[in-house]
Amino acid sequence: MRFLIKFSYDGTAYSGFQKQPNKNTIEERLEAALTKVNAGKKTTLTATGRTDKKVHALCQYAHCDIDISITEKNLKRALNSNLPPDIHVIETKKVSSTFHARYNVKEKEYNYYLNTGEYNPIQRNYVFQYNHELDLKQMQRAIKYFLGTHDFRAFVTENKEKENCIRTISKAEITTKDDIIIFTFIGDGFLRYQVRNMVGILIRVGENKISPETVEKILLSKDRSKSGKTAAAEGLYLTNITFKEGE
Repeated sequence: MRFLIKFSYDGTAYSGFQKQPNKNTIEERLEAALTKVNAGKKTTLTATGRTDKKVHALCQYAHCDIDISITEKNLKRALNSNLPPDIHVIETKKVSSTFHARYNVKEKEYNYYLNTGEYNPIQRNYVFQYNHELDLKQMQRAIKYFLGTHDFRAFVTENKEKENCIRTISKAEITTKDDIIIFTFIGDGFLRYQVRNMVGILIRVGENKISPETVEKILLSKDRSKSGKTAAAEGLYLTNITFKEGE
């Protein structure tokens, strides 16, 4: 029986989502709980994607196959009783055996939170403590260059010479709440570090070190060396995932 699991997590204590040797990861903890629930049979997850070290998720999905007979409600309860308090299963749902959590994704939404006000030690693991003023109007002009379909090779940290880096971003905007700047990106997919690299270049715009138009030039250059520093992981959240119609 295949289940789609919706879950959230605080990424502070983890070395990212994906399993790694001798590392504490979200995937490892979830699969350990699933294996225990599934009568001790090793049970693997297939997630919509992975998040990096210290990145959080308010809405992440993965599918898995369970051999025992169990209801959606009882699976949720059993998983949460076997998970640490910084990982929580929100919902479980029976799906067809052909459903695939990664291939059936339509869009993902990420939010990035940056504090321009006084340093806040309570929020240090959840909001990037930049703690300086930024030119918001210039940043709002610059972020619009990310809208549409582009080759985002210039904003991918790893060497992507052979990989398809073309993605479509349908929403890219900046809002504020008190001293917090909130960056929102919705797209059909994101490459590793892409969102944090885009935020990094927008910070440079906000510092008035480069013009908004320079963002377009860097995007078209497909040269990662031109796009500067990667923004800190702590401010990034995977906030929503939508699936293709009928899924």
